Parts: sequence; C-alpha cells; structure tokens
Amino acid sequence: MADHKQFYIQGLTHLAKGNLDEALASFQQAVEIKADFLEGHLAVGQAYERKGMLDEAVAAVRKAIEIDPKDPLVHTSLSRLFQQKGMIPEAEEEMALSRQLQAGL
Repeated sequence: MADHKQFYIQGLTHLAKGNLDEALASFQQAVEIKADFLEGHLAVGQAYERKGMLDEAVAAVRKAIEIDPKDPLVHTSLSRLFQQKGMIPEAEEEMALSRQLQAGL
C-alpha cells in the first residue's frame, strides 16, 4: 500500500504537467492516509486554486492552519487566496500574521 508521501510526490508530478484533476486526486489520497499532513492540505489548496475553485482552496488551507497555526506559509497561502477573492482586509490580516510568525513575535 502506498504511503502519503508517495501520493504527494505523484500529485506534484501531475501538477507540474498541468494534470490538475489527477494532481488533486493524488493530494486528496495523501491527506486521507495522513489527516495531519500539512503539506498535503496546502497542495490540495494549490490544485483547487489552479482549477479556479477558490472556496475549496480556502477550505483546504484552513485545514493546514488547524494543523499548524504557527506556520507562516499557511497564512501567506490564505492571504493570497483572499486577495484573489477580493477580500483585501482579510488578506492583509493574514499577511500581517504571517510576518509576525516569521519574525518570531
């Protein structure tokens, strides 16, 4: 049986080739195997983002934030998604939080 990392790597390969549905399926399998796989949830979000499914992307990134709320990258990712959705105050808030976390505040 494949482990979560194998599905994740498979997903990255599909993503690089532009096979978004296959990438999303692989990333989803990775997080089904390991529910607390932060990078997997971010990857699910990235695949949804590339498919133009921003609400689903936000939901996936929020799962990553639940796993590690102190990771600056997850807040940067959410900020970027909020910008795309036109949610500028929320985007600025997430970016400020990311910067605070990066600075160790």
